[in-house]
Formats: sequence, structure tokens, C-alpha cells
Amino acid sequence: MTVEEMDRVIRAYDGIRVLEAQGDLFYLFDPAADLPPERQQPFATIVTGDHYEKVSRLDDPGAWRLNIGLTKATYTSLFGAVPTERDADWVLDSGHDYTARDTLMPHPFYASQHWVCIVSPSDATPLLPLLQEAYDFAIRKHANFQARRSNPLLGK
Repeated sequence: MTVEEMDRVIRAYDGIRVLEAQGDLFYLFDPAADLPPERQQPFATIVTGDHYEKVSRLDDPGAWRLNIGLTKATYTSLFGAVPTERDADWVLDSGHDYTARDTLMPHPFYASQHWVCIVSPSDATPLLPLLQEAYDFAIRKHANFQARRSNPLLGK
């Protein structure tokens, strides 16, 4: 699978806004494009190079990483408790090789927030159910925010 193919898959979801920085893509559920900056949390990202860290060797030819934010229940069903120990570079010790290709694993930095990743996924990797869950979770969070925003008694 290519970055372009994965990008098309994610952009097909309704209400998506895509932010781009240094060739990386950040997918938000923001149907009215009116979320304040502090609420603009992506549900999935595509990282195309070692712009922020080098743990996955994304500067290798053809390498890129899909990151997906999951619910706690799904994350723990896949990997158990989130890792808490970090090395000197702040990388979480999950016992996974973060350079491995086409292998679903905890995110090297954001696993503690229930994010997973996969470097250079193949077409055979079953990512659609995870992307759907992340998208559905983003919709729920957006709806909760909108309800709080429209009802001052619920708070922000």
C-alpha cells in the first residue's frame, strides 16, 4: 500500500479535515471546520519521514507510518496494558521493534494514549476496522464537545 492509497481511504470518511505539515498528514473529524485549535486532535496520521523522531527509520526508501488512535478497550485487547517505561529518547518500551515493516504495534511515543502504528503496511493488513473505530471514536468526542459547547450547564 502507498501513502496515496491510504490517504484516499481515510479521506473517504465524511466530515474529515486534513492538516498537512512537512509532508505528514493529520486527519481530524471536523465537519464544519470550526474546532478550536485545542480540540483539533487527529484520529489518524500518516508520517512520511524522520521530521520529529528517527525511531521507525522513516527516511528509508518507501518507509512511512500510519498512526491510529484507538479506544482503551481495543488497545488493551490488542496489546495489554500501555507501556510506561521510556528510554533516554523518550521512546516507550513496549518490547516491539519500531522499525519493523507491516507490523501493527503500540506507537513509540503515544501508546500511553492508546495509539497504535504500522510502518509501511501492505494491502493485506486488516487496518479498516481499526480506522473505522478511530473515526467513530472521533465522531463521539466531537458530538460530546458540541453538546458541551451548546449547553453552558454541561461546561466546556
